[in-house]
Amino acid sequence: MSPVGDPVIGGDIDALRRELRNIGPLIVAFSGGADSAFVAWVATETLGADSVLCVTAVSPSLAPEELADCRAMAAEWGLRFSEVQTGELADPAYSANDGSRCYHCKASLLDALAPFTEQVLGGPRRSVVLGVNLDDLGDHRPGQRAASERGALFPLVSAGFAKADVRSWSERLGLRTWDKPAAACLASRVPYGTPVTLSTLRSVAEAESGLRSLGFGQLRVRHYGDTARIEVPAEDLAMVVARRVEVTDTVHRAGYRYVTLDLDGFRSGNLNAALVAASGGTR
Repeated sequence: MSPVGDPVIGGDIDALRRELRNIGPLIVAFSGGADSAFVAWVATETLGADSVLCVTAVSPSLAPEELADCRAMAAEWGLRFSEVQTGELADPAYSANDGSRCYHCKASLLDALAPFTEQVLGGPRRSVVLGVNLDDLGDHRPGQRAASERGALFPLVSAGFAKADVRSWSERLGLRTWDKPAAACLASRVPYGTPVTLSTLRSVAEAESGLRSLGFGQLRVRHYGDTARIEVPAEDLAMVVARRVEVTDTVHRAGYRYVTLDLDGFRSGNLNAALVAASGGTR
C-alpha cells in the first residue's frame, strides 16, 4: 500500500472506513485539528478503541490550548489517548528554520511514535496514519515526505477527502471540530531563516493565547524579532483597530516592542511565499 494510494474523488466515508480496516490496528498522529480529529473519531468508531491509539506530540511548538483540547476531545469521544514528548528543538537542522524545517519536525514525530507501534500494536508495521488531505498535497509540505519515508499512511487522501469534505462530514457526524480554525504549529509563525528558539515560541504562544482571550478566533502572530505582525480574517480587521489598546497591551506583554496589523488579512501558510520567491517562482 502506498502512503497516498489511488484517491477517490468526493470524500467517500465508506472508502475511508475501508482504508482504515485495511490498515488494521493503527496509531493516529493526533494534533487536535479538524483533520486528525476526524480521522481519530472515524478510526475509533470503525475499528474500536482497543485497535486505535491517538497520540499527541507535546513540544514547545504545540500551543497550550491545543494540547488541552486534545485531552478534552479524547475524554469526550472515548479515544484511547497518549502523549509523547518530541525534541525537535534540540535538532540544529530544525532550529535553523530553513525550507526543510517541517521535514525534521515530522521525522522527529514519526521517530517518537515508532516505539508505540511495537509496544502497543505488537510489532513494527506501517500503521501510523496522519490527517493529510488532498488540499495539503499542493502546498510546500516537506513533512509529508518525511512521513512517507517512515511508512506513515494518509487515508484521507486515499479516500478522496479535501478539507471541505472533512469539515462537511465532521458536521454531519456531530463533531465539534467541524469548524475549528486551522492551527499550524507555532514554528510556522517564524519566517524562514530566523532561528526557532524556545523563547520565540513562548512569545508567539502567549501573544496568540492573549488575543484569543479577547475573542479573536482565526489568527496568527508572525514573529519578526521585537515586532509582531498580526493576521486575522479581513472581516475582523476593524475589530482589531477598534480594540487597539487591548490588542497592543496583550502583545506587548508577550515581549514584543512593536505591534503591527497585516491589512492583507489571514493567510494560512503565507510565509511559504518567501520560498517560492527564492526559487524564482511566483506567488
